[in-house]
Amino acid sequence: MLEIRVRVASKVGLHARPAALIARLAAEQPVAVTIRKEGGEPVPAASLLNLMTLGAMHGDEVILAAEGDDAQSSLDKLAELIATDEDSP
Repeated sequence: MLEIRVRVASKVGLHARPAALIARLAAEQPVAVTIRKEGGEPVPAASLLNLMTLGAMHGDEVILAAEGDDAQSSLDKLAELIATDEDSP
């Protein structure tokens, strides 16, 4: 299983619009991706509800994980989105 650690760039954390963008991108991936905070249980990254209840705020580190042939590519795409503040002008 591959893992990537990334800091949440969105000023509102993984809530509302950023969470929706991440869930949509995760659902489009050919492998199942999970996300968790350090010490927390992994949840499906494609679930908007799970992302919002994760409690990941601006600057928090989250851990993405996936397994399979396209895991690295899928994790890279999601990590890039999480590391970008989509709410900035």
